Amino acid sequence: MKKVRYIPAKTTEYKKLRVAAYCRVSTSGPAQMGSLEIQIDTYTYMIESHPDWIFVGVFYDIGSGLRRTGRTRLDALLRKAKRGKVDYILTKSISRFSRDTLELLKIIRFLRERGINMHFENENMDSIKQDKEFEITLRSMLAQNESRNISENIQWGFQRKFEKGDIFKKYKNFMGYSCVDGEIVVVPEQAEVVRKIFELYLQGLTLGQIKMYLESMDIKTVTGKDTWDTTTIQKMLKNEKYKGDTLLQKTFIEDFMTGKKVKNTGQRTQYFVSESHPAIVSAEVFDRVQEEMAKRSRVIHHEEGTVSSSDSKYNGKYLLGNLLVCGDCGASYRRRTERGKVVWRCATRIEKGKELCANSPTISEEWIKEQLTELICGGVVIRQIKSTTISRIV
Repeated sequence: MKKVRYIPAKTTEYKKLRVAAYCRVSTSGPAQMGSLEIQIDTYTYMIESHPDWIFVGVFYDIGSGLRRTGRTRLDALLRKAKRGKVDYILTKSISRFSRDTLELLKIIRFLRERGINMHFENENMDSIKQDKEFEITLRSMLAQNESRNISENIQWGFQRKFEKGDIFKKYKNFMGYSCVDGEIVVVPEQAEVVRKIFELYLQGLTLGQIKMYLESMDIKTVTGKDTWDTTTIQKMLKNEKYKGDTLLQKTFIEDFMTGKKVKNTGQRTQYFVSESHPAIVSAEVFDRVQEEMAKRSRVIHHEEGTVSSSDSKYNGKYLLGNLLVCGDCGASYRRRTERGKVVWRCATRIEKGKELCANSPTISEEWIKEQLTELICGGVVIRQIKSTTISRIV
């Protein structure tokens, strides 16, 4: 005969809940920051005054509710939850917590697996209840769609401003310019640095050499740093604002969910506003720099009409380094000293060996000078010399 022994359920030991709160505002404007301060004070008082709760902290972020990027305090809260340091989380509403439906579902499931409940006050809903997941999802989708509409309205507003030629007049860090009473004004000391950069480039200096010059003269960047970046210098040389014009919509946000900006290469309409603000360099100097940059890019125009980029690099030290090009592989020639003589040799052959460019000759610098002297002094204008055995002079 079977015997059944009853094992009574264990009584749950009473313990206080460790409670945290999460707040978020979209911007750091005065109104938003005032709202955030009120939320922090309210949640702190609510948790600390509850007899059965232990205050863990109020975690807050300033930024978009669509993206996790930059929401460091939310990440800190979830790390605490993962370590078992939180039992209960309070937040104002679903839209304040997250406007990304997929991200919200991942978080509440992450918390539910650990027995942690999140309470949304405005909706009066608890995330730990599985039967509420559909409603939470629906409300989150509405919040996400609201963000989409806001993003589209903002983009529409930008387009109307662009069409009227309204330019942005608030620059945080822009070498040479500042914003005073809503207008763009020239900063004289910084403008001199900008002019010097354009001047040095036209003198033949490379970006690296300009960087070395600025640092050797103890000229600081617009953010006050001692070290310059060649990419920054290149962007300055390409920026049409320095000649007093503005090209609008150089970039655009491809997806409102990610907020990622992409370069506008023709996907959207662009607007060019001439004489939109005071110029630092003349249009003539700016255009000359653009022409020089095009030359240094080593663009090759083929006989059939196509264009391609050469692997050779601009040489700011030796003039011939920008003139001599290998007739076989297209690489630039480099200056070398061998057995006391100065010669020029194909870069491919130097770097990768003779087998990759077997027919390129080594050319004496004296011979090159003699040939150029004869051609120039003889009154012959040569744009390009080709030979089956010798490299070409471009």
